[in-house]
Amino acid sequence: MSTATSPATARIAALIATEINARAEQVSAAIGLLDEGATVPFVARYRKEVTGGLDDTQLRLLDERLAYLRELDARRDTILGSIREQGKLTEELETRIAAAATKAELEDIYLPYKPKRRTKAEIARERGLGPLAEAILADRAAVPAELAAAYLTDDVPDAKAALEGARDILSEQFAENADLVGRLRAYMKDRAFLRSRVVDGKQEAGAKFSDYFDHAERWATVAGHRALAMLRGRNEDVLSLDIEVDADDASPVKPVERMIADAYAIGRQLPGDRWLMEVAGWTWRVKLSLHLSLDLMRELRERAEDEAIQVFARNLKDLLLAAPAGSRPTMGLDPGIRTGVKVAVVDGTGKLVATTTVYPFQPKNDLRGAQAELARLIRAHKVELISIGNGTASRETEKLVAELLADMPFEDGAKKPLKVVVSEAGASVYSASATAAAEFPDLDVSLRGAVSIARRLQDPLAELVKIEPKSIGVGQYQHDVDQYRLGRSLEAVVEDAVNAVGVDLNTASAPLLARVSGLGASLAEAIVAHRDAIGPFASRSELLKVSRLGPRAFEQCAGFLRIRDGAEPLDASSVHPEAYGVAKKIVAACGRDVHALMGDAAALKALDPRVFVDERFGLPTVRDIIAELEKPGRDPRPGFKTATFADGVDDIKDLKPGMLLEGTVTNVAAFGAFVDIGVHQDGLVHVSQLADRFVKDAHEVVKAGDVVKVRVVEVDIKRKRIGLSMRKHGGGAPARPAARDAGGKGRMPPMRQAPQAASQGAFGAALADALKRK
Repeated sequence: MSTATSPATARIAALIATEINARAEQVSAAIGLLDEGATVPFVARYRKEVTGGLDDTQLRLLDERLAYLRELDARRDTILGSIREQGKLTEELETRIAAAATKAELEDIYLPYKPKRRTKAEIARERGLGPLAEAILADRAAVPAELAAAYLTDDVPDAKAALEGARDILSEQFAENADLVGRLRAYMKDRAFLRSRVVDGKQEAGAKFSDYFDHAERWATVAGHRALAMLRGRNEDVLSLDIEVDADDASPVKPVERMIADAYAIGRQLPGDRWLMEVAGWTWRVKLSLHLSLDLMRELRERAEDEAIQVFARNLKDLLLAAPAGSRPTMGLDPGIRTGVKVAVVDGTGKLVATTTVYPFQPKNDLRGAQAELARLIRAHKVELISIGNGTASRETEKLVAELLADMPFEDGAKKPLKVVVSEAGASVYSASATAAAEFPDLDVSLRGAVSIARRLQDPLAELVKIEPKSIGVGQYQHDVDQYRLGRSLEAVVEDAVNAVGVDLNTASAPLLARVSGLGASLAEAIVAHRDAIGPFASRSELLKVSRLGPRAFEQCAGFLRIRDGAEPLDASSVHPEAYGVAKKIVAACGRDVHALMGDAAALKALDPRVFVDERFGLPTVRDIIAELEKPGRDPRPGFKTATFADGVDDIKDLKPGMLLEGTVTNVAAFGAFVDIGVHQDGLVHVSQLADRFVKDAHEVVKAGDVVKVRVVEVDIKRKRIGLSMRKHGGGAPARPAARDAGGKGRMPPMRQAPQAASQGAFGAALADALKRK
């Protein structure tokens, strides 16, 4: 890695260092690695000595800020070039441009120099009215109309026209004063309100946005999900949105107008001051108010999108790192009524071994035939797990399986299969994808979904990586946010999850290999092609025989790939091949065979890691190697467990307040968690009901995939809304008044309609806080 650092990179590194709580030299080193093509997972795990131990969270923030600041610098250079070409670049101006810390601040400075269409101010200057504007500013005691008399021409027939021209010139000057605009923007951020009103005639059509028909709250504290709900309402022409500042101030001169006046020492006594005060008010109303309102609205959207993307990313990470049930023969059931229940059986490696469709429900009602066919497949393939998708007819299918297993004899020590209801979010997307078509070219699209449902129980991560992250559906307003930013964030989550777990080189699919550090789709396909042609890899080093996979890619990917039962035991661990020498020194120091030493925590803990430090590998790497030898190939995911749905509680009509149930968290937002309790409708545990203490963010308490105990608090059958509580001591009204939320009806993952908010009852306000949204 090059040790030279450009002044621009050094400046950016110093700034980012303060933001991620690191030293500038750490950030500079990380930037160097990333610029050379290293991935965040690789740098986080295998270059700790270089970066001083920056973790993956810090590195992701660094990578994001680096992109922003480089875009800012590129824009800065463009602006400097533009002003320089105009011959207007002064040393002072260049210093101000260099000091601009945000894109908004930079654009404020550039505004007076930005090429634009011919303005009224320019026309007024062409008519010789520039000196009149300067004269009024300079001599406040003079009467502006009298000064204007000296500037009458054919183009300026009277004093009124002259003063209008002077006003246009001064108004443009005021509106392009970067310092003034910055102060006004800061004032608005502190004092402004976001006002939402219903568009006349849209009350009925936009009923889902009724919470915002007449709504106002401080701009600075609008929650992201509420902002996106209102923005969606505006996009659907149901709501009008305005930024209001000092709307309740009854004084003749608004504070914002006073700020403009103060910037030019405009008083109230002299004739010139009185006229200039009118110009200040006109400037605010006609120019600055709209400009700054648009700025605040844009920033509000960006802030809301950041929150929504963070929620999606956090939920996706939890889903990807959910506990795997393991390599056991599994039957996947994709429930359906009229179209039947699609069935797929996969072996312990995920290989498809059987498919069929049974029709236990209307219109065929072949219950016995369906159970007989399922029993045959269970016996024939020694099925240990039954994975049931949680869509339409899920509980009916689960009941069918439960009755089958209760009556079905199991002999010769065979265990009764475990049935599990799983999220089928994204299964239909996978079924129709090019990946599925390549994997199962001769299999009906409807049956591919059953295969996905089976495999995602065995290993959620390995199966979900085949689906575009946005299609997995665990986010808020995912279609309303910037799709590029969302995609970039989610891709990073998938990359981090895959590399945190590690990938079996000899069994992984191409989509899973593509997520490994340093590979990508092309090299992943080359690895699979090599494996199919030559056979399983005997060692990591054989990767270098794969077409187009060179030393650089090998360096990035090797540590994240596993080879089980290979000639080199370390190939099954996260120890990087470049550090095998250090690992073997550690093994030799214990006087043991590497097979015998792996897992012997007592022997390894007795070692002094400092003994094995050398010029290349420092203490962090040595400690990581020892930790890996203690628990070789350890999986960071939790142990497998599943919720048990209550018998006889299959529909929302079966719910009664006070019931204690078990369920699985399907989605988490800042305001609460949605829980699948087996009634085809996720219930909401509002943030105020998550614990017997104040909880600011639901993610503090639960994550997607958690199995939780809940109490039914409120049921609205008509609107299909379920209020739940996890509080041990009651489950009444929220601990704090809930902010109100709205948005479009949307499908809440996993593949369930989000419950709609109740407008009455103790829990109604809490439900209304969250549920009219996607």
